Amino acid sequence: MIAGVFASKGGLKEQGEILGLLHDIGKASAKFDQYIKSSTGVINQDEDDYVDAAELKGKIDHSSAGAQFIYRELYEENKFVAQVLSLCLASHHSGLIDCIAPDGKNVFLKRMAKVTERTHVDEVISKLSDEAITCIHRKLKSKDFIENVRKCFANLRADRDSKQTLAFKCGLLVRFLFSCLIDADRLDTADFEKPTLMKLRHYGRYEDWPILINRMNKKVEGFDSVGINAIRQKISERCFDFAERPKGLYRLTVPTGGGKTFASLRFALHHADKHKMDRIIYVLPFTTIIDQNADEIRKVLEERDSKGNFQNRIVLEHHSNLMPEHETARQKILSENWDAPVVLTTNVQVLETLFGAGTRGARRMHQLANAVIIFDEVQAMPVKCIQLFNTSVNFLVNNCGSTVVLCTATQPLFDIDRIDPILKSRSLPNTQDQQIVPDVRKMFDDLKRVEVYDKTKPGGWTTDEIRGLAEKQVLRCSSVLVVVNTKASSQRFYAQCKEFSEVAVYHLSANMCPVHRMHVLDQIKQCLRPWDFGMYGPSKPVICVSTQLIEAGVDISFGSVIRFMAGLDSIAQAAGRCNRHNELFPLLGEVIILNPAEENIDGLEDIKIGKGITERLLGDFKNDPARFGNSLIGPEAMEQYYLYYFYQRAAKMNYPVTAESSIKREDNLFNLLSVNQSSIEEHIRIYKEAPGIPLKQAFMSAAKSFDVIDSTTRGVVVPYGEEGKDIIGKLCSAMEIDKQYKLLRQAQRFSVNVFPNVLEKLHKQKALYEAQEGSGIVCLDKRYYSDEFGLSEEPTNEMDFLDI
Repeated sequence: MIAGVFASKGGLKEQGEILGLLHDIGKASAKFDQYIKSSTGVINQDEDDYVDAAELKGKIDHSSAGAQFIYRELYEENKFVAQVLSLCLASHHSGLIDCIAPDGKNVFLKRMAKVTERTHVDEVISKLSDEAITCIHRKLKSKDFIENVRKCFANLRADRDSKQTLAFKCGLLVRFLFSCLIDADRLDTADFEKPTLMKLRHYGRYEDWPILINRMNKKVEGFDSVGINAIRQKISERCFDFAERPKGLYRLTVPTGGGKTFASLRFALHHADKHKMDRIIYVLPFTTIIDQNADEIRKVLEERDSKGNFQNRIVLEHHSNLMPEHETARQKILSENWDAPVVLTTNVQVLETLFGAGTRGARRMHQLANAVIIFDEVQAMPVKCIQLFNTSVNFLVNNCGSTVVLCTATQPLFDIDRIDPILKSRSLPNTQDQQIVPDVRKMFDDLKRVEVYDKTKPGGWTTDEIRGLAEKQVLRCSSVLVVVNTKASSQRFYAQCKEFSEVAVYHLSANMCPVHRMHVLDQIKQCLRPWDFGMYGPSKPVICVSTQLIEAGVDISFGSVIRFMAGLDSIAQAAGRCNRHNELFPLLGEVIILNPAEENIDGLEDIKIGKGITERLLGDFKNDPARFGNSLIGPEAMEQYYLYYFYQRAAKMNYPVTAESSIKREDNLFNLLSVNQSSIEEHIRIYKEAPGIPLKQAFMSAAKSFDVIDSTTRGVVVPYGEEGKDIIGKLCSAMEIDKQYKLLRQAQRFSVNVFPNVLEKLHKQKALYEAQEGSGIVCLDKRYYSDEFGLSEEPTNEMDFLDI
């Protein structure tokens, strides 16, 4: 059975099979049968037993029967195993339910005690054949069934684990089992309803790793070994050699421009082949990096058809929620489950998979097992998620057979026990043996291509002064990147730079779909092409104004970078877009840090705090530059920055929630997903006794309070270019679900993630429409998409761009 196959990666094959067998037995009740027959027309409305199916939709409980049955069967023998399995069954439509809710109610036991007249458990069990009952009992009562679950949970314990950390990992293992059930259920339903979809899915049957390795080798053979590429080759060779290591947690610390993408891919392919792993998952902070990296990886690993188009059987991009949170049966069939050998996704999607509400994200969690997971530009992980992230990484590495690589030029302080020893169990180990590239200091020296200048001043720089600096730099260096902190600053400064004559000025925005951003970057690169007679310099002077989305991982190179004051990690990443390929040799590129007088970042807490700490560090550097290796963006400066930053934000790393949240009190997600102490205390206060169940997590309440950056956004398909319009047209007309399945994967690249308040405004203006009624696929009216700025909240032909 599918759920058993998935669960076998966690050592729980028999348990997965039982969940698959029992999850829908409640549908065998007479009431559910009456509902189905009425909804499908088998019983017409003139017959006596007809019921109003629309009125009853979602109101007939068919998920509790299997949960109650297994809880009864196993309770006396092992209460813990009984709760684990029944919890998954009871939750398979809603998402994992609370065990103990924040208000103290024992939600789990209430569900197990639900009256049989409503769950129909006795009725449906009586309908099972003697053979089926015997088979189920044989599985449940087998010698190894309970012992195997007990061992899997016992193996979660590490020497340094606190009670809270162990409980948190128990919750992750429950979610893993839950994921196996949900994905198996969705796939089984899809195959039954739409057999034609089976040929579009991989079901884990991919090209053998040696075939993909051969394709990678052809790329490596084409690299030259001159100048900076010689250093990149050394990094790549180091990654190749390191792939022989056992599964584990590793770190790839390489300066920007060091070729991390292909080096880490080379490691991942060989490591996956050696250890027979299922897939490679690249996790990135911004969709801009996915745009670029997916294209580059696709060129190496994908084959083309007779028309020269990629066959798209290897590389999957997934960065937008194109399906609603509450999915219909049809939408569940179309949802993404990461069934591909190489997946590129975002921090947001992975964190939602691990902690988000409902079943849409949770179904993908089992795909993180037995995988090579590369967290690229890992410094962008939200600080409030650090304890959740660290413990999840330890779980994936130690209990799910995965290898995790933390990949960045600026390794953050994930060994948070350096801040507070009590956090040792929620910390990631950091040893020299984990370093794929051992001598980081030498690597930074070898790859030095820029000089960073602190030009901050009392009172800050006015917009006119910054404009004058940009003009001076473009005359001197011919190409300038200006990185700001807010969209308002970006639009305002772009407008001023547009006044420059003989200069190509570009603007990059998260409101542009991935294909649009790639087109703009390609236009910029055309301007940056070297002159034919051998001297390096742009073929046309160019200024690019962008928010931080351009900083991490975008392969583009300017002669000079102006960075508005922010965290030192952001400044270092911006510096990676300057003289990236050492084009200016023997000169260095110039990176200028300045403090704008007119930029308001009061609402951007992370940037504001990072800015304050950077100002402190700039003072330290002026007093003793030798202490930092005479480099503002070298490893010594970055380590000190993160020590300051994480120490100041230590209280935020467990994901605090306030009394204004759905929990209605101050708490934190690490507590809610582990021992849930405050909820237990409330239960004891009300009922004068302890809850009496082993697992006490408030899974659903925590999930509803979980919100990282744009996890609450909704993907909107936009009509960019002829291809975008064509995809929307096909989504609107394609009735066959297999065609919609393929189109949705293509539509990822023509989508923009939109926050709820903007989504509401666009709905009110009738700027959004469903591709087909009930599809849940939202498309944007062409009047609200600008070829210059992307998605707009106003019709583009009636607005001034400064009002976007």
